[in-house]
Amino acid sequence: MSRTEILGAWHDHLALGLRRSAHTVRAYDKAAERLLTRLDFDSWDDVADLTTARLRTHLASRRSDGLSNASAARELSALKGFIAFARMQAGHEVSDPPRMRGPRIKKGLPRPVTPDDALGLAETVEALAGEDWIGARDRAVLLLLYGAGMRISEALSLTAAALPLTERLTVTGKSGKQRVVPLLPILREAVADYMAKCPWAFAKDDPLFRGAKGGALSQGVVQKAAARARKALGLPDTATPHALRHSFATHLLGAGADLRSLQELLGHASLGSTQIYTKVDAASLLDTYRKAHPRESD
Repeated sequence: MSRTEILGAWHDHLALGLRRSAHTVRAYDKAAERLLTRLDFDSWDDVADLTTARLRTHLASRRSDGLSNASAARELSALKGFIAFARMQAGHEVSDPPRMRGPRIKKGLPRPVTPDDALGLAETVEALAGEDWIGARDRAVLLLLYGAGMRISEALSLTAAALPLTERLTVTGKSGKQRVVPLLPILREAVADYMAKCPWAFAKDDPLFRGAKGGALSQGVVQKAAARARKALGLPDTATPHALRHSFATHLLGAGADLRSLQELLGHASLGSTQIYTKVDAASLLDTYRKAHPRESD
């Protein structure tokens, strides 16, 4: 089997088998390609027989390229998955990847935006768009992220089969896990407004959100539109489309939502992923206290 065939099988496993996001697939593809090229591997057996010591040496060479701790940890995760997949393809009885601990990463807290800023971003992307239907489209996408807590990949993977939108929508998240999210009237109205203005027809299997030429809308286009709106509003660089999902979680928690319900709404596999928002809410509370308490300035 050639290197190209190996990478093709790995790509299909990620994209079709595991239903990873396009961003993850690209990153994991690149990590596998670098490993095959640097170590001159051209068979599943080469990858399957890779030792921990040699993997560590490969990652050390990547660190010498200037890789950060976070990037090194992601690369290790990608390669562990690739090696496990190779061992299955090579017929090994045990497909577990080499045991190797990645670098420690200090996780930063998500930075939510205020409700006014979240809505301001959605309204401003519409105002700055060159065409009415594109502005309505970008507004609808951002409102889904903030109003339903969806990942941008989840919103953009919706098809016209989801229509007509009701009070509940089933979305497919990471690893193909499905969950039901509630849709407020403002969200349904925003999508309906976009569809009324969109010049493209909506067959059942067509993407709901369309690019300028009628194909599926890409994340990059939404991110650029949000960046323009962020600049116009004077918001920090952290006010990204993904920050809207963080804001959805933080604001619900602050309003009294319990962690288990929030976990279901966000589609987190573990409660630990959801618990980070308790820290965000506490940090926000402390910041408010510092600004408002009469003795803080003493």
